Amino acid sequence: MLNADLSKRIVLDTVSMEWLATAAAEWHKPLERIDAAARSTRMVKCAPGRVFDPPVAGLGEDILVLEGVLADARADYPAGTYLRNPPGAPCALRSDQGCTLFVKCHAFEADDSAVVRIDTVNAPWLPGMVPGLSVLPLPPHQHAHAALVRWQPGTHFQAHGHFGGEEILVVSGVFEDEFGRYPAGTWIRSPHMSRHQPFSRAGCTIYVKTGHLMVKGGDEA
Repeated sequence: MLNADLSKRIVLDTVSMEWLATAAAEWHKPLERIDAAARSTRMVKCAPGRVFDPPVAGLGEDILVLEGVLADARADYPAGTYLRNPPGAPCALRSDQGCTLFVKCHAFEADDSAVVRIDTVNAPWLPGMVPGLSVLPLPPHQHAHAALVRWQPGTHFQAHGHFGGEEILVVSGVFEDEFGRYPAGTWIRSPHMSRHQPFSRAGCTIYVKTGHLMVKGGDEA
């Protein structure tokens, strides 16, 4: 297990972490592994020509393409694409050009069978809850909700709590709160009922997921 205690706040600078070779032409930076069923979060980098193994039986995956191009039989997915593959979905993924990915492998609801592909660069974003924020909601599952959020420079958000916890990956720019400053590549996991007051002086884009970090029951990661 790795960072499996969901009651603890975790902050990782993934840029400074070493890449670990896990297969031919593929490297990982593991961020968390919650249980023996392989529910996990990791950064993945692959060389051109890499073909990816499917998720562990019974688990699906969420993928955010950070660099390069990912592909399947239907299309190419450049940086900024969000992909969601439920358990059992045909998803023969490869990268002809090489790529870097943020990958979450986890259990899905039994009736959640939609294969999702979202071009987050060109998709319409919605106004956020305060001036300076824009939001691109991603498909929810179980009690979890995810989105990409853009912060214009100088944007401040009100203090708030996280029922079911909060997970953030800083995709670009610098995200901040009263506990620290988090440049691009920082992964933050805050436990159930934690609180903070975030802001961004420089501006940033973050991936954020909430509601999935309950210590007892629904402890999907």
